[in-house]
Amino acid sequence: MAKPTLYTQEMLDRFSRAGYWGTMTLSDVWKRNAQLYPAKEALVDSRNRLTWSEAFKLIDRLALSLLEMGLKRDDIVVLQLPNCAELLLLRLACERAGLLQLPALRTLRHSEMQHILEFTGAKSIVIPWKYRDFDHFDMVRELKPGLPHLKHIIVWGDNTPPGAVSLADLLSSPLETKYPADYLESKKIPPLDISMIALTTGTTGLPKFVEWPTCALVMPGLLTRNLQLTGDDVMGSMTGAVLGPNVVAFYSGVQVGAKIVLMEHWTVKEGLDLIQREKITVPCVVPTQLAEILAYPTLEKYDLSSIRVIRTAGALLPYHLAAEGEDRLKCRIQNGYGASDFGPICENDISNPPEVRRLTVGTPLPGMEIKLRDPSGKTVPKGEVGEIFVRGDCCASGYYKDPETTSQMWTSDGWYRTGDLGKLDEKGNLIIVGRAKDMIIRGGQNIFPIEIVNLLLTHPKIADVAVVGIPDSMMGERCCACVVPQPGQIVTLEDITTFLKGKRIALYKLPEKLLLMDKLPYVGGMKLDRKAVQARAVEELRRRGEIG
Repeated sequence: MAKPTLYTQEMLDRFSRAGYWGTMTLSDVWKRNAQLYPAKEALVDSRNRLTWSEAFKLIDRLALSLLEMGLKRDDIVVLQLPNCAELLLLRLACERAGLLQLPALRTLRHSEMQHILEFTGAKSIVIPWKYRDFDHFDMVRELKPGLPHLKHIIVWGDNTPPGAVSLADLLSSPLETKYPADYLESKKIPPLDISMIALTTGTTGLPKFVEWPTCALVMPGLLTRNLQLTGDDVMGSMTGAVLGPNVVAFYSGVQVGAKIVLMEHWTVKEGLDLIQREKITVPCVVPTQLAEILAYPTLEKYDLSSIRVIRTAGALLPYHLAAEGEDRLKCRIQNGYGASDFGPICENDISNPPEVRRLTVGTPLPGMEIKLRDPSGKTVPKGEVGEIFVRGDCCASGYYKDPETTSQMWTSDGWYRTGDLGKLDEKGNLIIVGRAKDMIIRGGQNIFPIEIVNLLLTHPKIADVAVVGIPDSMMGERCCACVVPQPGQIVTLEDITTFLKGKRIALYKLPEKLLLMDKLPYVGGMKLDRKAVQARAVEELRRRGEIG
């Protein structure tokens, strides 16, 4: 059995006694809902409309199919699918069958997928055949000679190439009639064992593998309170299926029997159509998607009155974007804070005052602790900036088969180093000021790019912006603003500095260089690729002779 690397017996006892870690698994929650609300709609995508009872029947059917294919306890099944009902059903089926699920972004290609399949020794992979002009089956077929452990290629969709297993056939085979009703109860992964391997979405290098025990995956159900979720809510999963916002859509809404609506591929028009058609009450998006919605030229033609609260995650939510969104969409916007290698940390309550919701990421979730430390390791006083360290019950349990990286990121007493900088307000709300590695040091003075970015995003001529450090022989570093202008607008360095002076920020924080860009690069659709932006800025400024 795959046991968590970092969970100690003391943690198991403490969080179990406190009621944070219980006996329910995620698939148990779906089973309970199938019993309580059998005819209530549970899961909707572009091809499927499933009730709770229909969905749970398919979960068990898939679990039995995977076992009949010869898969054994803790074998790994890689799931590289778009945001569809079958993906969610397979994730739950793996838990029921005692298999480890590994969801992968559908945009990963040969290099990343070879690393994933080799490192984990995965026995099965589920993919589309061809999806959005890319042949996934051909990719896996090319890789397979070097992967002797990979036994099954399962293909999602209406057509299946020779040599692959049809997922549609598995879904249509009533295997549950061959087995006792309680057969899978002895197979399923128990709450305190690892059930999922998550991939990081870093900006360089190959992904890392993060262990997730079932007990920690069930924990985000606590977000139902902060969002005031009920069974009448309709959760809109609008991002890629393995990205941060879907923690709420997949793990929280299900706790109260809320319906989940999955969007297979995001475009702003189709997203607005989906919200209007399905009367989504809680769209789960990254901030860039919210910005696209607000910039859509015919936004006012849509009936979005069903929206009660918009949940954002995956990147910091700029103040002006939250304010504009709440004003124009007539709803609350809730954001939180987490780490892709760790899990959810802080959340805003939607009943918080607007300034708290927009300027902070709220307070730690129940069972979570945070500390802010200076470079020497000392805890900083409230109101001062320090690196954020965290531990608690909503956390991953280390890196899969990677004790070296685990020991680098976690301290010996169980604190995870986020690499983020923050400070606490008087009421204990956490304010994120940026990444420690992104901080610009100009002549010995610290500049946090996010402060400047949030101000510049309120400039009427600016659509998107990043602020990076560029090398300088005298000051060490100087600020460069990398700006995407609004269509038809011209932005100058003088525009920017005059605007920022009007905001009364310290003069040493003013950008001293400007680079205009058509768009900024994002990883996984939500995380700014700062290294790529910085490299582009340095290259272009050197070409122009503005730096050495």
